[in-house]
Amino acid sequence: MRRLTPAGAIRAGVFLALPLAFAFVFPEHWLLNLGFFTLMYAGLAVAWNLMGGFSGYISLGHVAFFGIGAYTESILFNHLSIGTNGLRPFLALPAIGIGVGLASVPIARVALRTRALTFAVVTLTLLFVIQTLAFNLHGITNGSQGIAMPPPDFSLYERPFYLAVLAILAFALLLAWHVRRDKLGLALLAVRDGEDRARGLGVRTTQAKVFTFAVSVGITAMIGGVWAYYLGYIYPQFAVDPLVMIGTILPVFLGGYGTIWGPVLGALILVPAQQYLAYRYGASELYLIGYAAVFLVIILVLPRGILPSIQDAVANLRERARRRAAFDAGAPKRVQP
Repeated sequence: MRRLTPAGAIRAGVFLALPLAFAFVFPEHWLLNLGFFTLMYAGLAVAWNLMGGFSGYISLGHVAFFGIGAYTESILFNHLSIGTNGLRPFLALPAIGIGVGLASVPIARVALRTRALTFAVVTLTLLFVIQTLAFNLHGITNGSQGIAMPPPDFSLYERPFYLAVLAILAFALLLAWHVRRDKLGLALLAVRDGEDRARGLGVRTTQAKVFTFAVSVGITAMIGGVWAYYLGYIYPQFAVDPLVMIGTILPVFLGGYGTIWGPVLGALILVPAQQYLAYRYGASELYLIGYAAVFLVIILVLPRGILPSIQDAVANLRERARRRAAFDAGAPKRVQP
């Protein structure tokens, strides 16, 4: 297995340094707000890609765990007094991720008995089940009236949330890099290429899928917790919103599913564009047409995503150059008269 190279370490350092510097170089509220949501969807996309991109199991219900993480954070805040404001609620995020991941194992064992479109439908059903529970469990979620969290007293409100979601994104990328180069990654890719054949070769497909699903939704729940604290007031229709699910999946397919950096690249392109379209045309919801147009363009023009398409183009150019060099080396030399 390939491990971390100096070039890879430099790329990772630059990637982390640039958004970290952004939070201090550009303190304007609207820029930090845009940066927060860009990193949030990048983290959601990387987490989803662990399951959907590496194994090929397309989950349409990850936003259910996003909502569970959001409600868990707010419930801890209101009922267990994890802090009235400040940084203490951020300390609960790892526990939320681990708790939601462990709680998802029984769900994963049932859902992962299905495949392909059936799995997508099962996970989509989970989305609406969690949303219905959020509406009806009034004693816990306060139903349709929503649940509030007291605002923190940060001097620059957006910066701590931006840094928190950046830390989760960095963790998700490190995990994706490790999985991609570990035996678990080989098992997931074998499942994607042919699960029956992989099982016949002795790959423990069930354990690999369940573990990856738990890790993926755990990261998703952590991001949901940051989002809830950032907004300060959450409703069921927004905490478990199908549009969040669309915003999670589109960056993966735009940047390149099954890659490490593709989901981040997709989010860096899509989220600012979505924010701009929502600002200009949000009242009429015409920006949803833009979402649909982006999805059609991805399918027709870049079916494998940006990064795989670039890699294929570079590989083709290198192959042509190699063939041309081989032809020139073997061609007979002309004798000048």
